[in-house]
Amino acid sequence: MSITQSEMEAARVAWGDALIAISKEYEAQGIDAARTLAEEVLDTAYGYNLGPVLFKPTLSGGKQTFRTTKIGALSYFVGHDDTYPDDSGFGIKGWRTVTSETAASFIEGDVGIWMGNVHCTNKDGLVTTVDKTFGYKKDADGTVRIVLHHSSLPYQK
Repeated sequence: MSITQSEMEAARVAWGDALIAISKEYEAQGIDAARTLAEEVLDTAYGYNLGPVLFKPTLSGGKQTFRTTKIGALSYFVGHDDTYPDDSGFGIKGWRTVTSETAASFIEGDVGIWMGNVHCTNKDGLVTTVDKTFGYKKDADGTVRIVLHHSSLPYQK
């Protein structure tokens, strides 16, 4: 089952929609509800059922730069975890729109890699642009899962 460009695009859109949903859930119902939703997103969008997910969040550093576990990813998205004291919760920053621009992509069978810019706009209209690479793998059920998530702020001269 080969992965397609349209499946990778749909996965990016679903990821952005989930980020917005987590932000809105946090605002409406608080951290516990946001954490529950973020866990569901990690279970459905990411490939933790396939093995380790290679995750380098945008705003992480030091010994906690790379998040190779679902617990580390969850903390990055919603914060409030003493194990990751520097996490402020990227997913709970009031996001309202998420769009992407493709720089390039690569497909080989059931694996696809996408690279480009992702623009996240919060409820105050402020835009955060991140350089992002997603690696996708289609699982045995035909579901496209994120197995690589690398994100960083654009280079500043």
